[in-house]
Amino acid sequence: MSRAPFSFYEFFAGGGMARAGLGLDWTCRLANDLDPSKAAAYRANWGVGDLIEANVWDLTPDDMPGTADLVWASSPCQDLSLAGPRAGLSGQRSSAFWGFWRLIEALDDQGRAPGVIVIENVVGLLTSRGGQDFTAICEALASRHYRFGPLEINAAHFVPQSRPRLFLIATRSEGLATEDPGPWHGPSARLAAERLPKALQPHWRWWHLPEPDARNTALGDLLEPDDQVIWHSPQQTQRILALMAPLHRRRLEQAMAQARADGQRQVGALFRRTRQEQGRSKQRAEVRFDGLAGCLRTARGGSSRQTVVVIDPAFEGAALRTRLMLPREGARLMGLGDDYILPKGAAAALTLVGDGVAVPVVAFLERYLLRQMVLACQSARQAAQA
Repeated sequence: MSRAPFSFYEFFAGGGMARAGLGLDWTCRLANDLDPSKAAAYRANWGVGDLIEANVWDLTPDDMPGTADLVWASSPCQDLSLAGPRAGLSGQRSSAFWGFWRLIEALDDQGRAPGVIVIENVVGLLTSRGGQDFTAICEALASRHYRFGPLEINAAHFVPQSRPRLFLIATRSEGLATEDPGPWHGPSARLAAERLPKALQPHWRWWHLPEPDARNTALGDLLEPDDQVIWHSPQQTQRILALMAPLHRRRLEQAMAQARADGQRQVGALFRRTRQEQGRSKQRAEVRFDGLAGCLRTARGGSSRQTVVVIDPAFEGAALRTRLMLPREGARLMGLGDDYILPKGAAAALTLVGDGVAVPVVAFLERYLLRQMVLACQSARQAAQA
């Protein structure tokens, strides 16, 4: 039986990764982002008709056509991330959330409120300012009669990148919830539920999701061929390795020993971070050889561009080489296909993917939760109009 496509608004849209994950059954009625480079990438991939390039505070309900079944908001996370200053929702960038929320309130006043809202952010939102920021968002949702619950999902279930993210999902429909928290609710979500004010507790839901299929790719599977990339010089590699603390030096030595023992290639991801040691800030190189990249971030997100470390006995001259991760490789780690058009500059491309949402995670939510929520809201609306 045929049916009309679902519809959505996409705020803080970046390059449209939420749109990519929702898929072809969903029609975009409005996309919004402030960043010119991201807006250009959005138009390059999705066309020019849906995006308004503007500060969310400058939008009005008149800019939002019709009604949307779902609203997706990946609001800026720099003031909430564990890698950032933790200023909370009063921070300069994360306060954009309230610019978004005033639009939802205005739509509700006009009878055009979406049935489902997804707020994607870092897991730190659950604990920011002692939980006050999360409680403030929950109060806002409850004031407009939404039921809500958080899901903690690491993109590593779907792509070879460690990328834990919070998805606060709110709906006006019933069902699709369980009595008790499941595997998608970590300690932070459980603590948030415990300290939620009593008046908000009737709105809380533990959303149910199944276990995903096992991931079948590793970091090495997504890299460009060795002869198509530019490697660091031996001197550059040694300067990077010299930044390793003893723990990470041992990891590297173990990987090298493994490669010598079985003759198999070992691929790792290395990132440089500033750590506090004996009261002093010190730059350190941290490496992992578990088949995953570290969480892709932007420079303003508190981490440097990741370095690929390859240990391969087949390399001529030296078994160990390093190089910078390429933007296209970062895009693959976000679940984007090679047909996705990236900004030409490496910095802009890496910022785009580092600020985005992993496409397969969105697709997983769409398949097992969001679609059913929207259908329930549509049914309830049709019953009320009958």
